Parts: sequence; structure tokens; C-alpha cells
Amino acid sequence: MSDKIGAHIIIKGIVQGVGFRWFLRGVAQRLGLCGWVRNLPNGDVEAMVEGERKSVMEFIDWCRVGPPSARVDDVQVKTLPYTGKYKTFSITF
Repeated sequence: MSDKIGAHIIIKGIVQGVGFRWFLRGVAQRLGLCGWVRNLPNGDVEAMVEGERKSVMEFIDWCRVGPPSARVDDVQVKTLPYTGKYKTFSITF
């Protein structure tokens, strides 16, 4: 039995206009994760990710870092059951 989970993530700080969504897409692809990332109207970035627990936890760690021009003030994470409904990791608008 595989150890797969999902996570809903909200990243706060200077996270829009700094390449954060593309950064997270690259991280997700390297880690073999599926889901999506998007900007929110309030300036936050929201992501939904699924995959192996270890990879999801590493993705969350990268959310706390971000690309060089970002400043992450807070990362809110809600772990969820794995659904398998995502086939790729995409940037949504």
C-alpha cells in the first residue's frame, strides 16, 4: 500500500509577480506530484497537491522558501486524503 496524501496550501507574503507559480510547478514536476497552483485576488498563492507523503512534505518545505524574489510570511497547510483525481501539475488562472 502506498503512502499517498493530498495537501491544500495557502502561501502569504510577497508571492505574486515573482514567479512563484512557475517555481512551484517545477518543484512539483521534479517531485512527481500532481495538482495545481493559482494566484488569489487577495495577493496569496493557493496550491493543491497530491502524491507520495514524503514528496508532498518536501513540496510544502519549498512553499516556505519560494523563488529568490519572493518573501514568504506564512504557509497554511491542510492535509487531505489522496484522491488521484489530478494527472498533472498545472498553473490555473
